[in-house]
Amino acid sequence: MSTKLSDLNVASKDAFVKTLGNIFEYSPWIAEQAAAERPFVSVKTLFDAMKAMVDRAPADIRLALIKAHPDLANKTQRAAGLTAESNAEQNSVGLDRLSNAEFEAFERVNNAYREKFGFPYIVCARRQTRDSILRDFERRLPNDARTETQVSLAEIYRIAALRLDQLVTADDRLAVHGRLSTHVLDTHSGKPGAGISVVLTELSDLGETRVVARALTNSDGRTDQPLIGGRPVPIGRYELMFRVGEYFTARHVPMSDPPFLDQIPLRFSVSDPEGHLHVPLLVTPWSYATYRGS
Repeated sequence: MSTKLSDLNVASKDAFVKTLGNIFEYSPWIAEQAAAERPFVSVKTLFDAMKAMVDRAPADIRLALIKAHPDLANKTQRAAGLTAESNAEQNSVGLDRLSNAEFEAFERVNNAYREKFGFPYIVCARRQTRDSILRDFERRLPNDARTETQVSLAEIYRIAALRLDQLVTADDRLAVHGRLSTHVLDTHSGKPGAGISVVLTELSDLGETRVVARALTNSDGRTDQPLIGGRPVPIGRYELMFRVGEYFTARHVPMSDPPFLDQIPLRFSVSDPEGHLHVPLLVTPWSYATYRGS
């Protein structure tokens, strides 16, 4: 349940801290200090104030904040109990449904990271897929401790921003959401492709693929809602599958039997979770094209 910023501005300090105490993992001291800065005119000023509390904290306190976070995909920690926020964040990327190969890969990099740095690897899971997290692990392992501490804090800020966005409503919003959309243009008839089945799937190197969204194109050739919207579009590799054979058959368009083009897969990657990625299809019974839109 979300809370209005205006209500938080006039709430007791205890109520303020109770609401925002876990925006930063197991670190209510940040909300306690931010309470003294009220009133906040926007969610952005509230978030900036909370970040400032961390930035001004002594190095040992910032390190304790980093160490308060759980390892990713750690079965022992899950059994002992994660915060509700961490559990939801890890589940959102499928870390509760890893294949044996994925679990072994996560265990290997978690151990290597902890052995080198002495604190858990932290990444904003809602901005990632399983594959991109494993690649990020490998990319960050060569860092020195000072660099990795700063990278960890930057990821903590991203986690906190998403938690705050879900929890507090105001006239403004934090820039934490992206969008993935598509549309189909039937270039044979020169009209939008309506009623075409579209399936968006997240691809994986070590685990199972995962269906993210299913939709039918509307009279405009678009889906009624973005395929991903109201949240970051996770970094990773995807496939859009368009069932165009049945679309042209229903319109009595002359085709081969079986159709030369029946189901068309478009594979692409996402690199900007907060951006707008548009992946359209231009199609005839005999050809198709796409491009990177926005």
